Amino acid sequence: MNAVYESPFSARYASKEMLYVFSPDMKFSTWRRLWVSLAKAEMALGLPITQEQIDEMEANVGNIDYEVARQREKEVRHDVMAHVYTFGKVAPKAAGIIHLGATSAYVGDNTDIIQLREGLKLVRKKLVTVLDKLGGFADAHKAQPTLGFTHFQPAQLTTVGKRATLWMNELLMDLDEVEYRIENLKMLGSKGTTGTQASFVELFDGDDAKVKELEKRIADDFGFAGVVPVSGQTYSRKVDAQALATLSGIAQSASKFATDLRLLQHLKEIEEPFEAHQIGSSAMPYKRNPMRSERICALARYVICDSLNPAFTSATQWFERTLDDSANKRISVPEAFLAIDAILNIMINVVSGLVVYPKVIRQRVMNELPFMATENIMMGAVKRGGDRQELHERIREHSMAAGKRIKEEGLDNDLIDRIANDPMFGMTRAEIEAELDPQNYIGRCPAQVDDFLREEVHPRIDRYLDGEEVTVEINL
Repeated sequence: MNAVYESPFSARYASKEMLYVFSPDMKFSTWRRLWVSLAKAEMALGLPITQEQIDEMEANVGNIDYEVARQREKEVRHDVMAHVYTFGKVAPKAAGIIHLGATSAYVGDNTDIIQLREGLKLVRKKLVTVLDKLGGFADAHKAQPTLGFTHFQPAQLTTVGKRATLWMNELLMDLDEVEYRIENLKMLGSKGTTGTQASFVELFDGDDAKVKELEKRIADDFGFAGVVPVSGQTYSRKVDAQALATLSGIAQSASKFATDLRLLQHLKEIEEPFEAHQIGSSAMPYKRNPMRSERICALARYVICDSLNPAFTSATQWFERTLDDSANKRISVPEAFLAIDAILNIMINVVSGLVVYPKVIRQRVMNELPFMATENIMMGAVKRGGDRQELHERIREHSMAAGKRIKEEGLDNDLIDRIANDPMFGMTRAEIEAELDPQNYIGRCPAQVDDFLREEVHPRIDRYLDGEEVTVEINL
């Protein structure tokens, strides 16, 4: 086993649930379920198929001899016909009617749609869990002032919880996309070799109503609202492109979150979980590297790039179909889902154990707050009879001098001392320090968090929270 390449998605990253969605068992048992559904619908609509044949097929849906299928495919160079043959070996009474009237895309494409739906449902479940846990974090820290940054330069204050809502807002946009994709997925149905349904028109002696009813019954069997209205041999490859664009959106949001967290960990304000025996560096024992956040960014980059694969595939399909989609989508679509699954697993782990250091956060706030408070201090001095223009110039001079002291001499910010000692302001140090309460500079942050959680988050995630905790395991 160690001499054969193994995908990191299987060994390190993805969950068993997502690995199953794209597993051979899921794929080929779904092929058989589709053949059963086709045969049942054909029997109900008058074709000479017996209940005994249906029963035999249903009894063997999971009885897949992969070695027989492999050997047959090696011989005939066709995976669908190899599995028709393999199914017929364990359901010999039904062998003659398996796949009746269908083309390969009937099982291949309909299964792909089913896998897309199941994959998106699992993504939705984990995305909701991330939002729920981040919501708790935002609520707990909604009033904790922290230094806001623009261009990664000190700006005005925000709060730890308000910043978390920025991450959540993008994830909510992603949830909307996921829900839209799930709700609007349609099966290919039974369209035939070029999408004309000619083989089924022949089977049903030109009865158009029966041909349409056949598709409806199959869609109903698998819980879909309908089938695509028109197609060539396959469903439009734009469906894959749209699905992976949605996953790319999640990757973008996740990378933004993880990048912010990496920067915050550098600032020693907030850290991702760090286990008791975790090693940050082989050479530097003191290090606490944000390895989980870095992994999120790495996998997100992969998904964003991978989303171009189905886009190019969609753009280069010829007429009713070509086969240059097949090898690419076998890799690109499952691996995008496996990567997003891994990203969300890590995010659930990280947001469940974020470590906040309030004293470090406050220290950085208080180092910068004197500069931000100058407008309030100036207004206080004006109320005491000062000239606004003269005070503005004097504050500018003091601010430049204090900034130089910090940057060039490595000393503390002495702006407040400078203003308190300047008779032009006529204010005591106590009066000036009264203007330095960080809570006076966070605006509506606590209310914004409350409004956001109440009006935007909970109405959209509570319907998916069934009280059962989503557990994830970070393998390595």
